[in-house]
Amino acid sequence: MRVLLIEDEPEMASVLKAALERVDIIVDHAATLADAVAMARLGYHDAVVLDRRLPDGDGLSLIPRLRALHLDVPVIALTAMSGLDDRVAGLDAGADDYMVKPFATVELVARLHALHRRSFTSRANQTMVGRLTYDFRHREALIEDQALDLPRRERLVLETLIRRPGRTIMRSALEEAVYALDDEIGSNALDAHISRLRRKLDDVAAGIEIRAIRNLGYLLRAVS
Repeated sequence: MRVLLIEDEPEMASVLKAALERVDIIVDHAATLADAVAMARLGYHDAVVLDRRLPDGDGLSLIPRLRALHLDVPVIALTAMSGLDDRVAGLDAGADDYMVKPFATVELVARLHALHRRSFTSRANQTMVGRLTYDFRHREALIEDQALDLPRRERLVLETLIRRPGRTIMRSALEEAVYALDDEIGSNALDAHISRLRRKLDDVAAGIEIRAIRNLGYLLRAVS
């Protein structure tokens, strides 16, 4: 999952970002509505965590702007505004959930996972290529029901490629799926992840090839 966190308090933002990343959620952080709109336009995110009191306005004003951009991403409003009228206003504005500060980060994680699960209701939960099955709900790569031990970024590479087997995925799209916007990415970091992933797939005879498409990106397909 990739989350857009909109929070102007640096300490709160740092705590939330660390907590979410510990459970393999990629976090992009914006401190203002203007930055949030610019990041949201990229269309990378599975959910938005939105503070209401921001330097350039009420965070709820972002929701209609997202919809105008045809971005149907779920939104959790996260705020110290705890009155009943405030909560009702948040939900009426289009927020999918509303949490009041202070809160437990484990509850935020659980609510994000609940929203993310709903996104799978209208599509298959698993894809099989070669001998490998990828379970999107549990985020596992399986060979005959045995899960492969893949570090987070190798798993994210595989997950991105296997969504479109037989099609070239641009290098920039892979980097966007694997790294947060403020991550420092070495020139060969993605290639190193793919190289290690290839070896692991070969070791279990997964029947999958990951081909480099020159000057474009990578393609995953089944091989006999």
